[in-house]
Amino acid sequence: MVYNPEDRVREDLGAEALGSQAGRASTRCEESIAAIATPPGHGGIGIIRVSGPAVKRVAYWVLGEEPEPRTARVYEFLDQNKSPIDQGLAIFFNNPHSYTGEDVLELHGHGSPAALDMLMTRILELGTVRLARPGEFTERAFLNGKLDLAQAESVADLIGSRTHAAARAAKKSLEGAFSKEITSFSKNLRELRVQIEAEIDFSDEPVGVLDDDKLRAGLDEAAEALESLLCRAKRGALLGGGAKVVLAGPANAGKSSLMNALLAEERSIVHNSPGTTRDVIESEIDIDGLLLRLTDTAGLRQSNDEVETEGVRRAGNAIRGADLVLLVLDDTNDGTNYHEWLKGVPSRKSTIVILNKCDITNRPYGVIPDFFGEVTVATSATKQLGLNSLLEAIKQQLGYSIMSNEEPFMARHRHLRALESAKVNLAHAAANAKDRRGIELVAEDVRIAQQALAEILGTVSNEELLGQIFSTFCIGK
Repeated sequence: MVYNPEDRVREDLGAEALGSQAGRASTRCEESIAAIATPPGHGGIGIIRVSGPAVKRVAYWVLGEEPEPRTARVYEFLDQNKSPIDQGLAIFFNNPHSYTGEDVLELHGHGSPAALDMLMTRILELGTVRLARPGEFTERAFLNGKLDLAQAESVADLIGSRTHAAARAAKKSLEGAFSKEITSFSKNLRELRVQIEAEIDFSDEPVGVLDDDKLRAGLDEAAEALESLLCRAKRGALLGGGAKVVLAGPANAGKSSLMNALLAEERSIVHNSPGTTRDVIESEIDIDGLLLRLTDTAGLRQSNDEVETEGVRRAGNAIRGADLVLLVLDDTNDGTNYHEWLKGVPSRKSTIVILNKCDITNRPYGVIPDFFGEVTVATSATKQLGLNSLLEAIKQQLGYSIMSNEEPFMARHRHLRALESAKVNLAHAAANAKDRRGIELVAEDVRIAQQALAEILGTVSNEELLGQIFSTFCIGK
């Protein structure tokens, strides 16, 4: 038998993960589940979904017969006495040609909570079906190989999309765009690792497959491709979760006026008296598909007023939890110590300095280059001038641009962590590749990078991770 280094690569990444996934899927298939798939409340249509081996039995007792697969037909939905509960469409999807990969029955009735409750009670009292957990239908789709884990997560992302751009990105991820990129990159890493393993196993018999230049070039190419993936994923993560942007600074600098100007509505109370804002005030704005969660805070100053002091404390907490801090300063105050105010912002926080009230000082509106070593924008909140420059600066500071030639992936923080981990290990591999004696370490670094990417698609996963992911879904999906 001839040894093939590719066998080791395949065994490391595949056997254990596929075996555990198959085991999880087999235990799920023994149970049937049901749930209301439409939102709570009154509506024109209410849908109940049933999945699992008991679906045909449910159809027989509720509809009086087993429906023709993939054919919508009007039925009376029957109770235990064969009296109608409701009337509507029934559609049967036979396995494996269904969302979950199992037999699935959908009952489309009227959106009356009472009627849906009676129908759900009828299904559950048959004794062969239990109520589904949140996300369990999509979890079964993953376990039965209908979706990979990244696609499964994009289902929840699409449902929860708050902007058009987020919905489009989630739809592309659901169609497999992100997964295909990860799979393609993983395949290239796998081929590189096979060559590295061959060099290790046949070191006494040089095979000439991978010399030093080819190894370094292969690692450099992989690092460049991974950086591109990571940039697109970061933009997608912004689309999915939005960004928390906190307006901070001294009292009476115009923070509330600026927030109102950005929102184009009177959200925050504005008054000439310092300390008017005493609590954090939150609202949202969509700029080119990017959701910004704006937070207006109390002016940062010493005060004997207990309520205002509590507002300042909360402002500090908001700043520490921000993705971006807008430090709003009064340009008419000649005594403002700009550097002292910058010291009040945590050093690792992305910051934009805003010089407000420039309609009074006649400072030109827009970005001010090389001012305090921070991105600085001159505005007038009351005149609504300089705001476009500010919005562009916000997008740039957050790393979001709609002008990119490549569309973002709808990514989550766990995806970013996995990509960052792969990036670190490829950097280690490149460092070890400088010393030919470190070739075994190069192989191990590449293997760990592959492992990180496999976690994104769920080919390597654990029960705790799956539980965390699918528990965030709505019941019925």
